[in-house]
Amino acid sequence: MCAPSFFTGMPAAKGTEMAEPKRVERPLSPFMIGPYYRPQLTSITSILTRITGNGLIVGTVLAVWWLLAAATSAEYFAFADAVVTSWFGDLVFTLSAWALWYHYLAGVRHWIFDSGRGLDIPTAEKLGWGVIIGSVVLTLLTIVIV
Repeated sequence: MCAPSFFTGMPAAKGTEMAEPKRVERPLSPFMIGPYYRPQLTSITSILTRITGNGLIVGTVLAVWWLLAAATSAEYFAFADAVVTSWFGDLVFTLSAWALWYHYLAGVRHWIFDSGRGLDIPTAEKLGWGVIIGSVVLTLLTIVIV
């Protein structure tokens, strides 16, 4: 008995060759942003939700470092406090406040989608703008109040 043709490298017997694969035109990946793909608000808000979720780690690490420095020594706390109260700390905590509000509102938007509402494109875009504008307004209110 002879080995199958894929083991020997020999061509398959007549009538047993595979059909030629049919080339199918498929949509381009959304990661080919540029001339091939126009970003949509829903995709941008989805990506921003992931970015803000990960970005919240930076503010959390800075706050935990500040608290640990307070428990360590007065000198180390003075150094950490200088960083936290500098322009860099203000920037990190301001962006963290925005990221927290954005992530929260995006989660509420997702709950609305999970309930089966707001799935049509005009409503989804309105909810997207609501998340963006709402997060900026709530961040400004947080800065003013706190």
